[in-house]
Amino acid sequence: MEIFRDFGLPELLVILVIIVVLFGPGRIGKVAGELGKGIRAFKDGLAGKDEEKKDDEQQPESPGDEKK
Repeated sequence: MEIFRDFGLPELLVILVIIVVLFGPGRIGKVAGELGKGIRAFKDGLAGKDEEKKDDEQQPESPGDEKK
């Protein structure tokens, strides 16, 4: 695919400007934040961190663990 071979910085800047004009900077920030949260959740799921949190939440507290 020869069309992607000549894809450089000027082309990326034009695409970025078009995206900002279409969606606006506020909406782009919101979408980027949600994308970051999704990627983080995916990485945590691969590492097994999500399962550890669920295991901790399911264990009942002992009477000595109450906070005053």
